[in-house]
Amino acid sequence: MQMNAPLERSRKSSVTLKEIAKEVGVSVATVSRVLNFDMTLSVTDATRQSIIETAAALNYESPRQRRRKSAQSMQSKVALLHFLRPEEELIDPYYVSLRLGIERRCAELHLEPLKLYPSDSYPDPQVLKEVAGMILIGCHSVDEVAWISAQNRNLVFADYFPHDDAIDAVESDLTIATYKLLDAMAQLGYRRIAFAGWRHRRSENLEPEDRCVAFQEWMVRHDRFDPDLMAVGKNNAESGYALANQLLGLPERPDAIITANDNMAVGAYRAIHELGLSIPDDVAVASFNDISTARFLNPPLTTVHLPAEQIGENAVDLLLERRAGRALAKHIILESKIVWRSSTRRPPASSKPSR
Repeated sequence: MQMNAPLERSRKSSVTLKEIAKEVGVSVATVSRVLNFDMTLSVTDATRQSIIETAAALNYESPRQRRRKSAQSMQSKVALLHFLRPEEELIDPYYVSLRLGIERRCAELHLEPLKLYPSDSYPDPQVLKEVAGMILIGCHSVDEVAWISAQNRNLVFADYFPHDDAIDAVESDLTIATYKLLDAMAQLGYRRIAFAGWRHRRSENLEPEDRCVAFQEWMVRHDRFDPDLMAVGKNNAESGYALANQLLGLPERPDAIITANDNMAVGAYRAIHELGLSIPDDVAVASFNDISTARFLNPPLTTVHLPAEQIGENAVDLLLERRAGRALAKHIILESKIVWRSSTRRPPASSKPSR
């Protein structure tokens, strides 16, 4: 079936006054004056009605209506500013889960997430000014935070706290999580515990990541610190492999290796297996994040569960509170839990099968 001409044109995204004038058979000026409710215009009631009905049939919107609609549309968008590039995020299931938590909560609240990834320049400031608010995922530099904060006051950090109590943030406390794991490992009898971590790529001074700092602090506090047992590289499985080889090549081998996340643990597993060592009999392995891969490693990996999806969901809720007028900043810390599996000994209370 062939569509009639007016209906076919109504599917266009923007209808002009010229099209309406052509359809009715009057001038563009006449259409403009009728649609602007100029009652001094001398036209018949039938012509006036025909112009109005044709404009409605073609879904005509005035420039003012389009501007208002565009502004309303932007106010339903939430900008997600990631510290990882798309290809980096895809190889880290933890951050994929965090983003999915944000997106699911946005869908429930009829908000549209606008994903922005790192590039050589800052995002368009006009876009950031017009959105409902911004969620910054992960570590961003001081300069970035200052510039972004100047664009939109509705700002929330997810999975990072910029040490500014005037900014909303939701995270798991990685220092507490690291202490918790080290306390438990020590109680299980591990005496020579090594650590494989990384430095923040996007920070000014490439300082060690929080778990690395917490490991050193705990070891110093317990009079166990040995700089040879703390290896720092990059945040990926290949670095986990290289650092594990470095640690296992020490004259006195560690009896346990803690990696800063599960991706690095995958690399450590490969190094341990290639050396013909057994996990956990020769060396135990523990980690952080509890990504889905952890339970399928051989043996299944003991890891600290960090609630990535809930961090994302809470970040959206904080953002809406900010948009609603809350002035006092909030910092939410979500609980971390150790998931005991077969890559380490287990506390007696954890003898039941873990997920």
